[in-house]
Amino acid sequence: MRPRARLDELRLAFMLLSRLPMGTLARAPALSDCVWAYPLVGAVVGGGTGLVFALAARLGLPPLAGALLALGTSALLTGAMHEDGLADLADGFGGGATRAAKLEIMRDSRIGSYGVLALILALGMKAACLAALPPAGAWLSLAGLGALSRAALPMVMLALPSARESGLGQAAGGALRRGPALAGLVLGLLLAGLCALPHLGAVVLAMALVSAGMGALARQQIGGFTGDVLGAVQNLAELAGFCVLVGRF
Repeated sequence: MRPRARLDELRLAFMLLSRLPMGTLARAPALSDCVWAYPLVGAVVGGGTGLVFALAARLGLPPLAGALLALGTSALLTGAMHEDGLADLADGFGGGATRAAKLEIMRDSRIGSYGVLALILALGMKAACLAALPPAGAWLSLAGLGALSRAALPMVMLALPSARESGLGQAAGGALRRGPALAGLVLGLLLAGLCALPHLGAVVLAMALVSAGMGALARQQIGGFTGDVLGAVQNLAELAGFCVLVGRF
C-alpha cells in the first residue's frame, strides 16, 4: 500500500465530486483508481450540509427554510453536478426518441421541461424529508447518506458499459477494476455504520433498489452509463435514503 498514491487518489476524488480546493496534482492518478474514495467525499459534503441545517435550527429558522438553506449549501459544495446530471437525464430520457437523440439532448447544457420538473420534485422531496429530521443529529445522518449514495456509483460503473466512446464517464469507468469499486462499497458501509445511520439495512436496501433500477433504465434507454446517469443515481439513491429515514422515525 502506497500512502502517497492513496492520498493523491483521495484528492482527485474531491476534485471530481466537489468544489473544495485540493490544489494541483503533480501526477494525477487514473480516474478509475479513485472511485474507492467517493464515499469520503459524500461524507464530507453530507456532514457539512447537516451542520448548516443544525445551525439554521439554532438560529430559529423554520425547519423547511433550514432544509432549503442546507441543500443550497450542498449544491455549492458539489457545483450542483449531481443535480445537473438528474436534469440532463430527465430531459434526454423524456425527450429523445432514439438512443442517439437521447445522448445528444443529455449533452446539451440547456435545461428543458423534464429537467426542471425532475429538479423541483427531487429537491422538494429532499427538503421536506430533511425538515422532518431532528436537527441535532442530522449531520451524522446526512454524512452517512452522502457516503452510501456515492458508494453506489462504482457499482453502476461496474455493471454497465459506458454509453459514450468519450467523456468523463467513459474515462472513469472504461478501465475500472473490481478492487477499487468494492473498496468504495465497503468504505461507504463502514462510514454509514460509524455515523450510526438509523435503519441502516433498510436504507441500504432502498438505495440498492433505486441504483439497480436506474442502471436497468439506463441500459434500456442508452445502452450504458454516462456521467449524467451517475449524477442521477446519486441524487435518487440519496432521496430514497431520506424517505426511509423519515418513514421509519
